[in-house]
Amino acid sequence: MTNYNILVVDDDNEIRNALNIYLSNQNNRFNVFLAENGVQALEILDSTEVHLILMDVMMPEMDGIEATLKIRETKDIPIIILSAKSEDKDVISGLNVGADDYITKPFNLLELMARIESNLRRYVKYDNYEKVKESDNVITIRGLVLSKRTSEVFVDGKEVHLTPIEFKILQLLMENKNITFSIEEIYEKVWNEPFYNSENTVAVHIRRIREKIEVNPKEPIYLKVVWGVGYKVDEK
Repeated sequence: MTNYNILVVDDDNEIRNALNIYLSNQNNRFNVFLAENGVQALEILDSTEVHLILMDVMMPEMDGIEATLKIRETKDIPIIILSAKSEDKDVISGLNVGADDYITKPFNLLELMARIESNLRRYVKYDNYEKVKESDNVITIRGLVLSKRTSEVFVDGKEVHLTPIEFKILQLLMENKNITFSIEEIYEKVWNEPFYNSENTVAVHIRRIREKIEVNPKEPIYLKVVWGVGYKVDEK
């Protein structure tokens, strides 16, 4: 089970303590760090890896808006604004300077936990995507990223799940971008056996890949057909 470091930034001692107790009791999944204002939050971030921040707006020394702006200069971690209902303008300001979400005070702890879980899931996927892009065994064609090492595929930062055969077909075409492969060539290279009346087999797999990687499978921008010849992954 993954442990996440959560930074709670709020000048209200009761809220800090309540969140500390609640988060610390979630099956030991969260390590909680506490700050009374933006200045303390930045000090903690300088020395600690934090995975998500719960950020109050109205605080002394440095408020949540200024702190969020400072954090966004160097970090992409999720920030959830904690705001009183009367401070809608501050919520909007917080989102404009880089906060990911907001929740109003007084808040339901179950709703807060749902927001935390949702933002952590998005962050972990994005972080994994960035790591995949930086690795050596990666093919990137515009927003389409394939990792040969981890057998992962991402489209515009979102992971898509392919079967092993689908992955092999896409890998073949991406490794040979702009080159058209006939159905027979695709079959023999991917299935590693002689081609024999297997047109439908290849066509079905191509259709499924398109459904997963294309915004509009009927007008594909990646996996294209060359009529009368075969299929290719287009770089442009």
